[in-house]
Amino acid sequence: MLADIVKFIVDTVADWGYFGIFAMMFLESSFFPFPSEVAMIPAGYLASVGKMNLFFAIAAGIAGSLAGALFNYFLAVKYGRGFLIKYGKYFFIKEETIDKVEAFFKDHGHISTFSGRLIPAVRQYISFPAGLARMDLKEFSLYTALGAGIWTTILALIGYFVGKNEELVHQYTKEITIILISTLAIGIFIYIKKHKKKD
Repeated sequence: MLADIVKFIVDTVADWGYFGIFAMMFLESSFFPFPSEVAMIPAGYLASVGKMNLFFAIAAGIAGSLAGALFNYFLAVKYGRGFLIKYGKYFFIKEETIDKVEAFFKDHGHISTFSGRLIPAVRQYISFPAGLARMDLKEFSLYTALGAGIWTTILALIGYFVGKNEELVHQYTKEITIILISTLAIGIFIYIKKHKKKD
């Protein structure tokens, strides 16, 4: 059953080509809970057998991630603050909390956006506070692309080198995720310490 699902996904990516990767990564990067592994690992595998170009596949993945993130960003810019002020009280969100989020992202939006793109379950939603704070669009796009670029490249390379071995795919994806989160935790700790010294 699982093998049939994997084959269906690989066939779908192959049939849709680079647009399929873009569309899937757009969904993954927006608020729709679609795992990036489903798009990028099969794309890497298809590149390994000569059915795709690895660099084009990664580029399509990054472009889709950025487009999805920008969709969330502009959604938050247009509706975010008004929506939270009107309905936030039902979720124990006060206006002063919204002000704090905006202030935080104005000062630390770059590190938050970059690191958020590398953390599962966070990457889909990190664009909302950035949009709420109206983070500089060029800066937001740059750090989103950098974070998404690292993650999509890792997944594509896993697919490229071990895409036929499902156990290794799961093992490497899990191990790399742990390494990334640990590295980010250390980096954020150093960033906070340096920032405190400046203050």
